[in-house]
Amino acid sequence: MSSELPPRPGVAAPRRPVRALTRLAGVTVLAGALVVGASAAAVAAPGPSGDAVTASAAPPTAADTATRPPRTTHGPCAYTETPDEPAARPGPLPPDPRRTPARGTVRVTVATNQGPIGLTLDRAAAPCTVQSFLHLVGKRFYDRTPCHRLTAYPTLSVLQCGDPSGTGEGGPGYRYRDELPTDLPPAPTDPTGERRVYARGVLAMANAGPDTNGSQFFLVYANSALRPNYTIFGEVDAAGLATLDRIAAGGVAPTAEDPAPVDGAPALPVTIRKAVRTHHHH
Repeated sequence: MSSELPPRPGVAAPRRPVRALTRLAGVTVLAGALVVGASAAAVAAPGPSGDAVTASAAPPTAADTATRPPRTTHGPCAYTETPDEPAARPGPLPPDPRRTPARGTVRVTVATNQGPIGLTLDRAAAPCTVQSFLHLVGKRFYDRTPCHRLTAYPTLSVLQCGDPSGTGEGGPGYRYRDELPTDLPPAPTDPTGERRVYARGVLAMANAGPDTNGSQFFLVYANSALRPNYTIFGEVDAAGLATLDRIAAGGVAPTAEDPAPVDGAPALPVTIRKAVRTHHHH
C-alpha cells in the first residue's frame, strides 16, 4: 500500500495513490497530512486550501474484477489483500489471532547505513499495527530498503521509510485499519485547531487515506503539526534520534527543478540494512 504525507507541489499524481504525509505547497502552508499512495507510503502536505493532497488508486480493470475477491484474515485486525497494489516484496498476510497481543512493548533495532535506529513498539496503543510491523520485520521485508523521503518544513519534520521500491508507492500487498491517537495536544502553529503535535521521537504509519495502512512508516525528528490521521505505534530511542538528526542535518537532495528543496529524497542516502526484533533478558 502506498502511504503519504503531504504531496510534493508540482509533481504529477502517480498512477497509483502514493502513501504520504501531505506535502506543503509552500513553506508558509501548514503541513497537514502524511499519506501513502495506494501502494505507497509518503508524507503529503496540504494544498493551498490546507487540505492534504493525496493521489487516488488506478481504477480496477475488467480482468481484476473477474477474479476472486481479495482475501482477508479472520481475526480482529482483518488484514486485507490489495490485488490492485501488489506487494513490493511478496509474502503472506500477517497472523491475525482472535486475541491480538495488546499489552507490553517490543524492541526492534533498525540498522541503517547512517547509524542505528532503535524502536520501542507499543502494543497497547496500536495492537494490529505492531502485529503487522513485527510480521514484516520477521519476513525481512524491510531489509535492504531505502528511506525515500525526508521533509524539512517548519511544521513537518519526518523521515519516511518502508517502501522496498523506493518510489513512495510500494507496500506489502495488504492493508489494515487505523488505530488513531486520541490524546495528542493541539499544534500551537495551527489556528484552525485541527492539527495535533506529533512529537519528536514518534513512530507512526503513513497511509493513503482512512484504513490504508501497509508497510510505510515515518519517524519524527522535530515536533510536527498533523491532523490526527496517522497511527502512532511506538517511539525512537536516543541513539535513533541522533541518527535522524544526522540525516536531517544533511538536508534534502537538490534537483534541477528545486535547488533548495524541503521535501524529497534525503541528501545523505538512507538504507535500512536490517531490521530485527531484539529480545532483552532481564
